[in-house]
Amino acid sequence: MKDAFEIDKSSTTPAPAGSLQAMVGPLPEPVTVTRAPEAPVAAPLPAPAKVVLKPRPTVSFVISTYNRRDVLLETLRHVAECGLTDEEREVIVVDNASTDGTSDAVRREYPMISLLAQEYNTGPVSKNLAIRGARGRYVVFLDDDSYPMPGSVRQMIKHFEADPRLGAAVFTVSLPDGTRECSAYPNVFIGCGTGFRRHALEQSGGLPEDFFMQAEEYDLSIRMLQAGWEIRYFDDLHVTHLKSPSSRSAERTTQFDVRNNLILITRYFPKKWVLPYVKDWLRRYRLIAASKGHELAYYKGLLAGLARTMRPSNRRPIDERTFEKLTKVNETELRMARAKKEFGINRVVLIDFGKNMLPYYLACKKLGIEVVAISDERLGGHGRRYRRLPIFDDAMCRRFQFDAAIVSNLSPVHAAQRRDAWRRHFESAGDTRPVIDLFEGNLWAGVTFADRASQGFHQTAARTA
Repeated sequence: MKDAFEIDKSSTTPAPAGSLQAMVGPLPEPVTVTRAPEAPVAAPLPAPAKVVLKPRPTVSFVISTYNRRDVLLETLRHVAECGLTDEEREVIVVDNASTDGTSDAVRREYPMISLLAQEYNTGPVSKNLAIRGARGRYVVFLDDDSYPMPGSVRQMIKHFEADPRLGAAVFTVSLPDGTRECSAYPNVFIGCGTGFRRHALEQSGGLPEDFFMQAEEYDLSIRMLQAGWEIRYFDDLHVTHLKSPSSRSAERTTQFDVRNNLILITRYFPKKWVLPYVKDWLRRYRLIAASKGHELAYYKGLLAGLARTMRPSNRRPIDERTFEKLTKVNETELRMARAKKEFGINRVVLIDFGKNMLPYYLACKKLGIEVVAISDERLGGHGRRYRRLPIFDDAMCRRFQFDAAIVSNLSPVHAAQRRDAWRRHFESAGDTRPVIDLFEGNLWAGVTFADRASQGFHQTAARTA
């Protein structure tokens, strides 16, 4: 189609007289009419970007790692098979400046995992970095070589939903050889397998930034207990801990054990309990260090801990009720009194120089029970003593005359191991003397500390500390 229209003159004839054309004269030259140029068409506006609302996960898994790339990758594979969907879980890995390609491997094989690569090693307490960014309603602490068994995490969620005061659900931790692992105290979580209510973590303040490693679980547990949260172990929650060869120095571990446990006592324990527990724990750590040849590391930790305890900001004492919940000083005495009445006990052997030996010693002293010796397979030896009590191995202690053997280890797992070993030996030898674990179920519970506290009961064992 043409853009211009013209009149063809060759086809026209003269206008007749009287016609309108004759009166007005010839028609003007044809006018060429052109179309106005079309305005340029603007490019279409881009469609608004779609905002993808990522669903909030139910559980955030938090792992810190250092130079254990292959072990970590295997752990991440197991976490993906824990029984939660991709939408229900998130995994946050803190790489403490590994030099073995850990960060690159995680990015390559697990691109959806949140990776926090650090410029320097901040130790296990670097999990705090992950906690701050965690979006889950619950947070699960794992080591880079530990992972939950399928179904356990869903069961953990049920425990939290059933108890609004449950702050930490501690998993039953199994080692490759079939043995189990747990903390020395029943109200202290273990870092390789514990689920937390995120609100409890935020309220309690997370792991202690000044600890780097060792005893950080104790510090956070004490603050959680003080805030009114419950910390409980569950038999239906299971974590496998491979206990891979550690990249940590054994002597450095001893040094931090001494340093941080000294800080812990002086930071939180009520004033009247500070000196008794400092003496007890330092005595025990000195024996442990000697058994490993780590005497120098012990003294380094001691000096570093003493320097920190002199800072006024270190002192944040907990109340008596929280202290009792942790150490069970009065409850130990109550249970010991019931066992004495049941069996007519006058002389005993205490099994294990445990971290909570002091309440057992004080209970025996208060109740007039003679302790003839302490049996400890690892720390026993000629000339070793606890408050003038000799420490020997099991074979030596079984030769003594006593009415009962009492397990003096508050760790649920280790107490059960020692109790069962002694009972098997006595049974095979035809020895009828009782082996008593005061915290074996509710057998020796009697009146609880909470009951006595509600009636205005005040601690009495402190006078003999």
